[in-house]
This record gives sequence, structure tokens and C-alpha cells, in this order.
Amino acid sequence: MQITIYHNSDCGTSCNALAKIRKLGYEPCIVEYLKTPLSRSQIVALIAKMDITARDVVRRKEPLFRELGLDEQDVTEDELLDALADNPVLMNRPIVVLEDGASITAQLCRPSARVVSMLQQTSPSP
Repeated sequence: MQITIYHNSDCGTSCNALAKIRKLGYEPCIVEYLKTPLSRSQIVALIAKMDITARDVVRRKEPLFRELGLDEQDVTEDELLDALADNPVLMNRPIVVLEDGASITAQLCRPSARVVSMLQQTSPSP
């Protein structure tokens, strides 16, 4: 099984999720998305894997969210996707992707305990 975590090392929740993955015996691929930002198409693909919208993954508490006017009700999905691509700090984290053969599961793991249930549902052991 391949595990990828979209991680921010300055975020306690993200660090906790990474620690939980490792405690269960896995070593994930770590994507530090603030250092290596995702392209718009990568964000679109990631959101599609989670079966959510851009609004569900954007960090509403980030001051930049309001500064850019993204809190307005008429902001479109495309505008949010553009903002996420241009400002990686707006992406909520951690996002964990599990790939096991033909199966792909992705989830925003807030709280970090979600990653444990994700791993337990996907595979019996590392």
C-alpha cells in the first residue's frame, strides 16, 4: 500500500497524523505542499479523489481567505481552485491518500485520528 500525506510541518494536526501513520508501521511519501506547491490540476485531482469541493478543503481561518474575498457567497469553484493553486497556505491539511492496488482513498484528516480509521479500514497490517 502506498500512503501519501500532504503535510505542513508547522501544523500540529498534520504532525500528529504523520506520527500516527508511522506508529502503525508505515512510512508515507511526504509532500510538503508549502515548499513544493501543487499545480491547479493536481489540486483538482486530489479534491476529486476526496469527493468534495474546493470550498471543503480551503482554510477559512487563514487571514488570506478573507483578504482575497473568498468568503463571499458568489465565489466560484474555479476561483477557489485558482486561489488554492496561487496560495498553497489556503489548503487545509493534512490530506492523506491511500493507494492499494486499484483502490484509492483520500481524506482530509482533521482531526488526525481519522488517519487511523482510514488505515484500519484499508489494510489489516503493514
